[in-house]
Amino acid sequence: VVYGSRFHRVQAYRVIYFLHHMRDKLLTLLSNMFSNLNLTDMETYYKVFRIEILKQINIEEIHFGIEQELTVKVAKLGCRIYEVGISYSGRTYEEGKKINWKDDIRAIWCILKYNFFISCSILQKI
Repeated sequence: VVYGSRFHRVQAYRVIYFLHHMRDKLLTLLSNMFSNLNLTDMETYYKVFRIEILKQINIEEIHFGIEQELTVKVAKLGCRIYEVGISYSGRTYEEGKKINWKDDIRAIWCILKYNFFISCSILQKI
């Protein structure tokens, strides 16, 4: 599995919101603590999977919680995860940014839910 990371900079980037940056770092830290990973950017939307891995994962989330769900389930499968730097230009709310504090609560819930309340048995076997 390959994750893109906004924090492995490949070029100059536009910084928008300090609190959103800290939110991403905090959620990544929380996820790393419970899944025993060492990611720099769990909240990235750039993820690449081999089809064999995706077929083993029963995806439940349909909104922002999918980031946490995929990360936990990939960790539970024991997949090797690599990170590569990506270019990123953050959006303002006027430009279409949609995430808010309710999504933060959902993200924390998903980290806890998929780490502690959902067993590995829900992962589909090929």
